[in-house]
Amino acid sequence: MSDSEARVSGKRNGMFLSTAVPFLVGLVVLLGFGWIVFPGLLYEKKEQPVAFSHKTHVQDQGMACTECHFLRKDGSFAGLPDIDSCASCHAAPLGDTEAENLFFADYIEKNKPVPWLVYAKQPDNVFFSHAAHSEEVCGTCHAELAGPALCATCHMDMQNMDTPPVHEQNILTAYSKQTMKMEYCERCHANPGHTDGSTRASNACFVCHK
Repeated sequence: MSDSEARVSGKRNGMFLSTAVPFLVGLVVLLGFGWIVFPGLLYEKKEQPVAFSHKTHVQDQGMACTECHFLRKDGSFAGLPDIDSCASCHAAPLGDTEAENLFFADYIEKNKPVPWLVYAKQPDNVFFSHAAHSEEVCGTCHAELAGPALCATCHMDMQNMDTPPVHEQNILTAYSKQTMKMEYCERCHANPGHTDGSTRASNACFVCHK
């Protein structure tokens, strides 16, 4: 290679490096922002208004999920307990914890509903029937799915939690990060054992999206 060719080749290599290095650095920065920084900025972390212990109620007192989380007759919504339901047991403080004392003073005595943050809040175009996913339906084949075990297939497993998990709310959509995504629904709805079996669970869009 002549001196002139070597100079040209060296110049090209230098131009390549001067272009490629900033590009690669920028790519790494953008990927890091998209994967790490942006999700942290997108979700606002909130604490539940009451430090409610599911463990105390489910494990210690033996309560069933349905004693507090009621269904409409069509099974379309698993409701949150109203203040009257809470007051039926907590007409007076049952313990001496700070959380219960605050709950009693701020909500029971004032007959004020608790503004619970809903982890499983679904978009408005999603219809979910709890009646179609009940023990009576799922338990026909899955005997192990009963009570909290059935609820935990879709919801967070709350029965052993002393304090509620942090609620992460999308600042753009106001939906919870813990909202169940469609791929989780398809574990059953797209399963041939369900679509062709006794449940006849359809995976058609219009079944869940109204």
